Amino acid sequence: MGIYRPELWRDLYVMLGTSSAALLGLLFVVTSLHLDEIVSNPVYRTRARVNSIFLLVTLVEAALVLTPQPMELLGLELIIVNLFGWSFPLRNTYRYHIRNRALGQVGGLSVYRAVTFHACFAAAVAGGAALMQGASFGLYLVAASYIALLVAVAMNAWSIMLGIGQDENLAKERSEKQGR
Repeated sequence: MGIYRPELWRDLYVMLGTSSAALLGLLFVVTSLHLDEIVSNPVYRTRARVNSIFLLVTLVEAALVLTPQPMELLGLELIIVNLFGWSFPLRNTYRYHIRNRALGQVGGLSVYRAVTFHACFAAAVAGGAALMQGASFGLYLVAASYIALLVAVAMNAWSIMLGIGQDENLAKERSEKQGR
């Protein structure tokens, strides 16, 4: 157990919050440039939506950590914010895995992606619970979760762009074949 010293975390959370805000802005720009492709594909649409939500969750998380307040209140706030964020991968896991399997459908969910998001939010909730109990090591869990979530969101955005690029190349090849 240690004493919560927010000044020691300030630079890290300023950097993380700035990263979240910048990535959120870039996601909006890229999404608007490829809006038709994203809207017409349910996988891209879901990934773009949850990426936006996850970046908003991380941005709020950075603001909470930077707000002067008792450690116990910070822990509660982090639990609430991360349970909200966790609800999306939980819903997607149910929707694309459990429900679709029961209907005899396969596909739509990356197990690795789902496990990563579940682990990130579970670690952040555990970190918040530790802070509520007065254990400042909870901020290490929250920070690790935050960084892993930013990496996962960036990789998720990259997979959307690769998919759109492949879709555009296929459409271009089809139109060239039809033009011959």
